[in-house]
Amino acid sequence: MKPKGILIPIGGNEDKGIETSEIYTLEFIEEGILSRVVKEAGGVDAQIIIIPTASSIPDEVGNNYLQAFGKLGCNNLFVMDIRKREDSLNQDFVDKMKTADCVMFSGGNQSNITKKIGETELHDIMLKRYQNEKIVIAGTSAGAMCMSKEMITGGSSQESFIKGAVGMGEGMSFIPELIIDSHFIRRGRFGRMAEAVAKFPNLIGVGLAEDTGLIIKGGKFEVLGSGMVILFNARNAKHNNHHLLKKGTPMSLTNLKTHILASGDRFNIKNKKVKISPLEIPVIEG
Repeated sequence: MKPKGILIPIGGNEDKGIETSEIYTLEFIEEGILSRVVKEAGGVDAQIIIIPTASSIPDEVGNNYLQAFGKLGCNNLFVMDIRKREDSLNQDFVDKMKTADCVMFSGGNQSNITKKIGETELHDIMLKRYQNEKIVIAGTSAGAMCMSKEMITGGSSQESFIKGAVGMGEGMSFIPELIIDSHFIRRGRFGRMAEAVAKFPNLIGVGLAEDTGLIIKGGKFEVLGSGMVILFNARNAKHNNHHLLKKGTPMSLTNLKTHILASGDRFNIKNKKVKISPLEIPVIEG
């Protein structure tokens, strides 16, 4: 059964929790993407929960999103400040999650989300409502990466294509068919996604550029934003030696299928078919 809810993973702008001057690099989602989040949630009267758990500066990040949504006319906003696992048991939080129209996860460290919220009643409510109701679950950067079941937890771009260069863990399992990475173009994360899909060849890798996101609903997704999305499909790889290698050994992978998608392009997650948005810009000859 296809989930009735909507996922909106966003590629992010700046990471949280690792910058020395993090206060000066707070993430701000471009108005176009944030407007789409609000629209999918039901409009400016939608009940929106902001969860800054991934960030090391949750107060600042929470306020940042309050201001951003406020500029769009939203007034039914609540920051769910979860700093330790026990906070996920807060009955007020549980009750609010049962009625929310939209949940927005901030950027930062995606492992903070799974450690403090994963496999709690709060998480269970989100999963069940996503399957059975039209709730919107959005997230930027770490908040996007945590949506998959097999979640990238880290990995050095400098050590790309070496077995073990990418760290993997269990995510929130909203979309088990995908592996999601963020800041994909600017941070040069091609190699770590290549290893991720070599390790899990039945899953589709999705690399989100900054100010770029997906609207995932009905078993399909549409690209939105100003950047690109890179898809990785290793299902028909002719040579994939990942499972044979020792950690730290260079890997080889042939016939890795990739797609580069932009705003308006679509992808069917089940049959792996791409639908490109019609070109409306005329070709100038001469």
